[in-house]
Amino acid sequence: MAESAASDTYPDTPTRPPFDPELAPLLPMIREFNSTLSAETLEAARSMSDGIPGMEPADLTAGGAVCVEERQVPGPEGAPDVTLLILSPTAGEGPRAGIYHTHGGGMVVGDRRTGVDLVLPYVAEGLAVAVSVEYRLAPEHPDPAPVEDCYAGLLWTAKNAAELGIDPDRILIAGGSAGGGLAAGTALLARDRGLPQLSHQILICPMLDDRFQTHSSRMLDGEGIWDRNDNLYGWTALLGERRGGPDVSPYAAPARAEDLAGLPRTFIDVGSVDTFRDEALTYAGRLSQAGVLVDLHMWGGAFHASEALGPFAAVSRAAGAARDEFIRRALEA
Repeated sequence: MAESAASDTYPDTPTRPPFDPELAPLLPMIREFNSTLSAETLEAARSMSDGIPGMEPADLTAGGAVCVEERQVPGPEGAPDVTLLILSPTAGEGPRAGIYHTHGGGMVVGDRRTGVDLVLPYVAEGLAVAVSVEYRLAPEHPDPAPVEDCYAGLLWTAKNAAELGIDPDRILIAGGSAGGGLAAGTALLARDRGLPQLSHQILICPMLDDRFQTHSSRMLDGEGIWDRNDNLYGWTALLGERRGGPDVSPYAAPARAEDLAGLPRTFIDVGSVDTFRDEALTYAGRLSQAGVLVDLHMWGGAFHASEALGPFAAVSRAAGAARDEFIRRALEA
């Protein structure tokens, strides 16, 4: 896909809010480092997602507090097995709450270790067992492969909860960006298929809507952060020619779900300068209207992944603290 494809399709660039003053100085470096996502840059983006050369990967054992295991479990019918990364406390006894993690990466990059630092502290403290799923990536594996892989891993986790030391009545799902969209889609599948019963869903700046109808989906262009060009590539990789049309499943693009009743208690957060802002706010409102308990946070001046890129900023620390407080309450419920 050409770099200008999204700009050609959506020529107007609506006004955006200003960036947080602590985060704004990061943007020139981010623009220099990041290339617009395309078929030509995808391989490089995937290499970057594997980690920075010369840097040691995160210690998933948290200094010995966490047992790290990987398992191959049955995938969707007729599809390959799914790899799960299982993180369990080395001390104490269960059952504990379970956190099922779906990683981000625009539907096209990342793996089971991407973003797993979100859940690692709760395992290290003995509060939870975490399971992170390796789903197949688009465009090689378009919809419904990613969300069906996520559901298959979740179903196996629930069915094997006792062996994993998980309380089957306390399984929550969590993901950021594309992982937030996949968490929402997997939660819809779990509701509609009747298993498992999730206690909470944690959707961090979730990727929910393929239609580019919102103000925020068009307001970032060439900023170096996830903009409408990157977003168009990610959604088109997942959906192909169906993107934006009438034949897209709500499990792939949860903003399209007509009925949101019966979903688990939900945490949603997003930055005010995030491409996904409006779809996240709308989804939160519709969940609440459907009778779902929702905790919603919009962080002024924050952009996509700014909490990870600028953890020193006050807005990043506030966002992390609010999410941490919600997760801890969810794990103890």
